[in-house]
Amino acid sequence: MHSTPRFLQGIFPFEGQGVDKLVLLHESLRYSVPAGIITQPLYFRGGNTTDELITVVLVRDGAPMRYFPIGARAGTHVALAVVEDIEDGSVLELQVAAREGLSGTVVVDLGLVEV
Repeated sequence: MHSTPRFLQGIFPFEGQGVDKLVLLHESLRYSVPAGIITQPLYFRGGNTTDELITVVLVRDGAPMRYFPIGARAGTHVALAVVEDIEDGSVLELQVAAREGLSGTVVVDLGLVEV
């Protein structure tokens, strides 16, 4: 079986809009599953420069799919290998939720594989 790795990653500034209001971190963190392909999330790694908890959320087709809380000045690594298949045409995004007015930088690395 042929597979192709894909990564949504980078270092991005953010400003919180409220812990219940998700904000797209950056346009480059939007991924559309190609036609005829199934994508599987493999892992998420993230780091938070602020002095407060933030949450990075993996959103699928506009609905939250997985929550990754990242503590103050901390990081996280979550293995997601073969948790579920994401069908073609689906759109994945990494969004952030943080206290309104909180600004900082987040490091994100979401590993995916297309099969």
